[in-house]
Amino acid sequence: MKTLFRTVHLYLSLASGIFIMMACFTGSILVFEQELQHALYHDRYFVAQQSAVQLPVGTVLDGFRSTYAEAKISGVKVYTDPRRNIEIAITMPEKGEKSSPKRLTAFADPYTGKIIEIYSYSDSFFSTVEDMHRRLLGTDIGKLIMGTSTLLFLFIMITGVILWWPKTKAMLKQRSSIKWKAGWKRLAYDFHHALGIYTVIFLFIFAFTALAWSFQWFNDGIYTLTNSSKDPIKPPSSTIVDSTGKAGIDDVLADAYTRVPNAVFYNLSLPKDSAAVFAVNVLMRNAIHETATDNHYYDQYSGQYLKTVSFGDRPIGQQIRASFKPIHISSIFGLPSKILGFLVCLFGTTFPITGVIMWLSRIKKI
Repeated sequence: MKTLFRTVHLYLSLASGIFIMMACFTGSILVFEQELQHALYHDRYFVAQQSAVQLPVGTVLDGFRSTYAEAKISGVKVYTDPRRNIEIAITMPEKGEKSSPKRLTAFADPYTGKIIEIYSYSDSFFSTVEDMHRRLLGTDIGKLIMGTSTLLFLFIMITGVILWWPKTKAMLKQRSSIKWKAGWKRLAYDFHHALGIYTVIFLFIFAFTALAWSFQWFNDGIYTLTNSSKDPIKPPSSTIVDSTGKAGIDDVLADAYTRVPNAVFYNLSLPKDSAAVFAVNVLMRNAIHETATDNHYYDQYSGQYLKTVSFGDRPIGQQIRASFKPIHISSIFGLPSKILGFLVCLFGTTFPITGVIMWLSRIKKI
């Protein structure tokens, strides 16, 4: 039976190994994407606190509109950290009749209203790395290849554990330790077996959660198994009045600050039509992870508070699906889990290499 598992393990690895290496290597970069962004582009995200009082957000947005009249503002993100710049979500028309408006983020100094930078994530280095990680630089075929390789990786790990499983304590010690003074072929063997068994549960979780971005059937399965709707909870509507007057953004934010003081951020989305509402997406400091946000809704005309849909109000399937990203990028427990995820991904990059060395040494006696 082990001969069968060894054959399956070998040929699945040969078919998908290069793509597994790419996924693990790019994944190790993306684990610390936020920290790298903040370190490399500090002035984009942070500003020196210049006074105790920041400008009203509405004033900052008015200043932006006066300079970039062609841009359409869809939302604004405000942090309670006094060092953080305001982030303005905008769409900017592209040149050419058939070009779609481009989604951008404008970073503004909350004390002066000065626009620090207009940033396109899709043109960034990290967007390229993410494309390599998920879609082999953005193609549908690339997405299928990476998704299929990830699915095969699950079977590779299962067969690998079966092949690794020792029959005696002596074998357990041998397969879970590394002889650092041994030759390079023995080191490859030890790295493959020892590091593999120490990281397999984490790599399995990362690969399993990755399927949610690769296959629609996997996403649908989450909601089917949990008997949950995948449609978001419908927000309330504004009471349309015969008036051009609209509620002020700062009034809406002020109420959100009062209802949820000292949150990590308040991400306000502007109404999309005459019946829509202001939606303030809030991340509380005691949230179980960074995607466990609550939505607070306000009438766009009166500014009246209407309703809150908390993360716990969502169907269980939506809560599980929302938890996939922090689990997949290993941010679920903050810095300690990120360090663990980074190391696991780096080790995962080596397994196709050490596996090939073991295979070649067996068939060619290298």
